[in-house]
Amino acid sequence: MSAEATTQVAQIAKRKGLPESRLAKVFLAPSVIVMALVALFPVVYAAVMSFALYIGRTQQGVGLANYAQALTDNRFWAAVIATFVFTIASVAFEFLIGLGFALIMNQAFRGRGLTRATILIPWVIPTVIAGTMWQYMFNVTPGTMNFFLPFAPASFNWLGQPGWAMFSIVFADVWKTAPFVALLLLAGLQTIPIEVYESARVDGATAWQRLIRITLPLLKPAILVALLFRTTEALRVFDLPYVMTNGQFGTTTLSILVQEFVVQAANPGYASALSTLTFAIVLGIGVIFVSMLGRDLVLGTQEA
Repeated sequence: MSAEATTQVAQIAKRKGLPESRLAKVFLAPSVIVMALVALFPVVYAAVMSFALYIGRTQQGVGLANYAQALTDNRFWAAVIATFVFTIASVAFEFLIGLGFALIMNQAFRGRGLTRATILIPWVIPTVIAGTMWQYMFNVTPGTMNFFLPFAPASFNWLGQPGWAMFSIVFADVWKTAPFVALLLLAGLQTIPIEVYESARVDGATAWQRLIRITLPLLKPAILVALLFRTTEALRVFDLPYVMTNGQFGTTTLSILVQEFVVQAANPGYASALSTLTFAIVLGIGVIFVSMLGRDLVLGTQEA
């Protein structure tokens, strides 16, 4: 709709006595409807497919049988455990390292621009390329990690052992994504008035006291956003474990399991049930996460 047409509609609505709040809803309705269709259609379509069994080109209704099969499948629960192990470990280290990076980038010192650019380099590298690079480094041959780590045997197989394979994937994910967390936290740090720190210094507060009593409480909205983004993203991880280990040695996540039944097993009904369960887990964790860490901050209704 052009600017002139919008103005005319607004004038007509004003003459008819339409309140501005209702007029705003009228203008926003088309965009909201389109966004809802784009976002909800794949979810609803997958949920509908999850109630069917596909044999070749034939579709048969099976009700909740796909869900019953998934919830009694040991591979599903193993994928749930692997996904949560990856999520908890990677998000925790990304937050700690990202907070350190953000505090460094927020300081005024010579070469700050170069430091910021250097820290953000891993984040701009495509995940598949980063995964391939770290797969090469963790391989037994040529074994770049074994060469640089004196305590690791020359033939140590990082990607071929349960536990160490997950460690390698978490290491690669933290290396790539910690700068993203740092960027979000840096944006939050720059909203904190410098006068607050100056007053704390005058009162004799140490650097640790300023961090605990000023920085972290005032940084809570940015921390919430960073952790929420990274948690929901980590729960849907696919590319890094697929590239580095192909889901072997205890690194099969929920997304890899869904992909396996879509591509290899050609069972879209069961895969849709798995994807719907994955969506439910991510949605549930997101809701719990927001409720625990401050629903008022997300909705912008923080009490004074």
